[in-house]
Amino acid sequence: MAQKIKNFIFDIDGTLIDTLDMYMPAMIDTLAKHGHPVAPEKVEQTKHDLFGITGRDALRLAGISEAEIPEIQQDWFDLAYQRADRAKVIKGIPEVLTALADREDAKIAIATSKLADEYQDYFVDKYDFAKLFKIAITSADTKKHKPAPDPILAAMDKMGADPATTVYVGDTINDMKAAHAAGAKFAGALYSSANPDSIKDADFPLLKPADLLEI
Repeated sequence: MAQKIKNFIFDIDGTLIDTLDMYMPAMIDTLAKHGHPVAPEKVEQTKHDLFGITGRDALRLAGISEAEIPEIQQDWFDLAYQRADRAKVIKGIPEVLTALADREDAKIAIATSKLADEYQDYFVDKYDFAKLFKIAITSADTKKHKPAPDPILAAMDKMGADPATTVYVGDTINDMKAAHAAGAKFAGALYSSANPDSIKDADFPLLKPADLLEI
C-alpha cells in the first residue's frame, strides 16, 4: 500500500502564480533588442519551451553565447520586473496552501528556478500566502537545476522528508523529470501548464489546485 503524502514541495511560476505574460514576452523583446530576434511563427512555441527554467538555461537554449548571457539576462529581468503587474495568483492556490499548512502531519516547501532576490521581492513580499513557506530552495542553493533532482533533494533534506511520502508540484516536463529523479512523486498542474500534454502522465494529474488535497 502506498504511503500517504506528507511533504509537498512546490514550483512557483506556472504552478502557484501565472507569470508567463510577465517573463516571456519580455524575453522575446530583449532578444530582439540584442540582435537575436525570434521568427514570428516561432514566438509562441519559444515562450512555452523556455518557460519554467532558470533564465541562464533559457538563454542557452535560445542559442545565446555564454559571453552575452549576463547582459541579456539582466535586461530581460529588468523588463520583466517592469511588467510584474501581469503576474496573477492562480485561483484556489491560497486556500489550498492554507489547508496544507494547517495539517498537523504535513510540511510544505518551495523549490524554484527563481533567483533569491526574485523570490523575496516578487513572491514573498508580494503575496501573503507566500509567507506560509518556511523552507525555500532558489537557484542559488544548488549547482544543478531542474530537470536535475538537486533542488528537490535540497528541499527534502531541509524538510527531513522521505521521498516515499513526498510530492513535487509543478507545471512542466522538467518538473516531472526532476521529481522522479529525486525519488518523489509528481503532481502535474494541468490547471495552468503551458504544455499540459507533456505532463499528462503525472502520478497525480491536477485539474484544479484543490485536487492536491485529495492525494
